[in-house]
Amino acid sequence: MRKLLRYMRRNEWIMAAVCALLILGQIYFDLSLPDYMSSLTVLIKTPGTTMDEILRTGLEMLGCTLASAALCVLFGYLTAKVAAGLSYAIRESVFNKIADFGQQEMMAFSVPSLITRTTNDVQQIQMTCVILLRMVAYAPILGIGGIIHVAQAGSSLTWIIVLAVALLLALITVLMQFAMPKFRIMQKLVDRLNLVSREILTGIMPIRAFSREQHEEARFDAANTDLMRTQLFTNRVMAAMMPFMTLIMNGTSLLIVWFGGKQIDAGTMQVGSMIAFITYTMQIVMSFLMLTMVAVMLPRAGVAADRIDEVLTTEPAIHDPVPEAIPADLNQHHWNGEVAFHHVNFTYPGSSEDALHDIDFVAKPGQTTAIIGSTGCGKTSLLHLITRFYDVTGGSVTVDGVDVRQMPQSTLRGLLGYVPQKGVLFSGTIDSNLKFGGEDITDAQVHKAAAIAQATDFIEAKPEGYQSPIAQGGSNVSGGQKQRLSIARAIAKNPKVYLFDDSFSALDYKTDVTLRRALKAQTDNATVIIVAQRISTVLHANQILVLDEGKLVGKGTHAQLMVSCPEYQEIARSQLSQKELALDTLNTEKEGE
Repeated sequence: MRKLLRYMRRNEWIMAAVCALLILGQIYFDLSLPDYMSSLTVLIKTPGTTMDEILRTGLEMLGCTLASAALCVLFGYLTAKVAAGLSYAIRESVFNKIADFGQQEMMAFSVPSLITRTTNDVQQIQMTCVILLRMVAYAPILGIGGIIHVAQAGSSLTWIIVLAVALLLALITVLMQFAMPKFRIMQKLVDRLNLVSREILTGIMPIRAFSREQHEEARFDAANTDLMRTQLFTNRVMAAMMPFMTLIMNGTSLLIVWFGGKQIDAGTMQVGSMIAFITYTMQIVMSFLMLTMVAVMLPRAGVAADRIDEVLTTEPAIHDPVPEAIPADLNQHHWNGEVAFHHVNFTYPGSSEDALHDIDFVAKPGQTTAIIGSTGCGKTSLLHLITRFYDVTGGSVTVDGVDVRQMPQSTLRGLLGYVPQKGVLFSGTIDSNLKFGGEDITDAQVHKAAAIAQATDFIEAKPEGYQSPIAQGGSNVSGGQKQRLSIARAIAKNPKVYLFDDSFSALDYKTDVTLRRALKAQTDNATVIIVAQRISTVLHANQILVLDEGKLVGKGTHAQLMVSCPEYQEIARSQLSQKELALDTLNTEKEGE
């Protein structure tokens, strides 16, 4: 919890210091009230006391009450601002940290857990911050002040206060022994519930298609029930605390009245003194009750703080190089976009086997390099090394001779136009999505990119055209439309290197052929790397790489691979007829001539 205080800004520290002064003022007025009550009682019981004297004392007591209330309101306002400012700073830091995370960190934490840490955990910190500012200073000082006043009175009833405090401490200790372990696992159960909810909501279509609603409802119910039972247990423990607290407070008052009454009868104590003693005792007991509330909040807040600190202290595996490692002429470098793999090996974190082994090739500007192979052979992994979603574990990947690990990530990704397997759109408009690659993208570039991606027809068919709204995740457009918009977004950026990760699979053959023909004219001076499953998509590529179980088993044109690569031949025969194979091979050879 202390580590998170470093996110408090200077003005919040100033407000916290002002809160401390306000607390002292409020405590002064609160501790003065029992003395006024005692004085009023004495005045009322004293013969010959005038109404003016009673009114004067009553008005002074009212003034203390109003002053305490005013300070309390101002104090509450400032504590709310301090807590809100701290939670804002923490939430911003957590989000910025997550934005720097790579695939490895996202997999380690999981998206549902990161959402919980950014929202629920930060809220716990904010609530605890308010409680701490309100009570951690106020309660001890109030209690100590009450004890000092009681000691100065020299009453023989002090043992009652000691007994009440001892009972309160024993009660708190016993209850915390039961509640503390549950607080530590509650946030993990919230993570679990978020995970299950997110999986069900995002996978609702296949769940319905396979009639698995009851199974998923049971899974959600199990996670929900676990959390409910834990929360019920902790709430019951906390609820059980209040009756015992009330019993101790009322029992304390009863003891004071019982033994105080005997002393009044004996003439060793005045009624006013007994009333003041009761009030001071209640203030002391209330201060311990406030500290109990803090003790209840702190365990859960401590767990939340540890979870937040875990995110903030995690260093991303993918990070920018130190300034000394960046080539001095990088900013003046004229980029052509030549991508080269130099005997690259790659192993996923936690895996004992290579996902890619000894990959060596060059993808040149003005040419199309296609990557094909069976599912799980490492095609997407290869593209992730270019984008630095992961770093190689052996060898190197270079762009125009510069190792991608020696380039700032912003510089590297500024050269790339990446289209993932699953098209991802953001809430906004078609225009805002196509201009996602940079603020300098013009309307003309957007329209040209849409035309190349064969998206103009369905865009202009919409009443609002390029200003048509896009729902979260692109749920209001079809899969093919989403894919074409994703391709247009990459084209509008006009990058030096195009990376298409099986991006044409959602398109029909006619649209696929038309799009690739239009794309070829756009990318004459750019490097194009295409991952594909269909032979027709890679047929006319200048260079085709065939992957099998993470190894490069073939490299060349379609015609060359049909002669030299059995794996490629097997893929071709599974997708094309003998007539198509002969015709495509003949056409490819003519184009090569």
